[in-house]
Parts: sequence; C-alpha cells; structure tokens
Amino acid sequence: MDMVIARLGKPHGIRGEFTVEVRTDRPDERLVPGMTYATDPDIGELTLKSSRWHRDRLLLAFDEVPDRTRAEEIRNTLILAEQDDDANEDDAWALDDLIGLTAYVGEDVVGEIVDVTSGTAQDLLHLKHTDGREILIPFVTAIVPEVDTDSGRIVLTPPSGLLDAE
Repeated sequence: MDMVIARLGKPHGIRGEFTVEVRTDRPDERLVPGMTYATDPDIGELTLKSSRWHRDRLLLAFDEVPDRTRAEEIRNTLILAEQDDDANEDDAWALDDLIGLTAYVGEDVVGEIVDVTSGTAQDLLHLKHTDGREILIPFVTAIVPEVDTDSGRIVLTPPSGLLDAE
C-alpha cells in the first residue's frame, strides 16, 4: 500500500526544483536521490534527482521535471512511497488518518480534527472546537496521549488555557 510522503509546493528557481510539504517523519530516509515515486494524481513515476534543505524547507528536483514551467504544471502533486513495516508501529499514523477523528478531553467531546500541518519540530492538529473556533494543537504525546483511528477517537490532555475561548 502506498502512503503520501510529500506534496510538491511552489517551484523554486528556474531549474524545476520544488519546495515540499513533508508528510513523513523520516524525509532523509524516504526521499533519496535515485529513488522513483508514484504520484497522485498519476502523472507517471518521478525519479528524485536531488534533495536538499534550504533554511527550514526541503527542496526536491526530479529527472522528469526539467524547468520551472513543468514544475508549475505539476504543483500540488502528492509523492507516494510504499508503506514499510516500520510505519505500522503503534505510535505512528499517516497524517491523513487523523483528519475526521473526534477529539475528547476526558469523556467530553471538544471537537473534530479537520486538518494537520506537518512541521519540522512537530506536527499541528487543527481542532474545530464544538464552539466553532479552530485551535492548533501540538501533536506531542504530552498533549495527545491517545489516538485510536479504528474507533475514530483522539484524546487530548491540553495544558491550561489551550482550549479556552478568547
């Protein structure tokens, strides 16, 4: 089964390089020059030519993308890789699997996870609170001790003030 490991963002420069929204916790292992990747939508396989960090952004270039024009055409394409056995660890989830989970504090429903932002230090869960506000929740064990995708439930132990109305 394939999993999303990156989304191609804005072109960077004129030689077909992209900024990338990383969707894996191991980009240096999964995004290796010479490897080929499936795409969604399917535009054919892409072979990674180069991978480098520029400030806090990962930049990728592919053999099949010779210039900025082609990079603009395939912007927002998802890069897919085969899911390996390590991805089945109890504390690892595909970020897309978290969207739609009902969030609880204790036994009280406090909202629903509507999006996830992948960050360099940690991911952020976008909680649509029951009162309509969107609250960013750091996806760390201290605040999110339990995730059960099978039952559609995520348990939060937010620090004081995180969920309070402004």
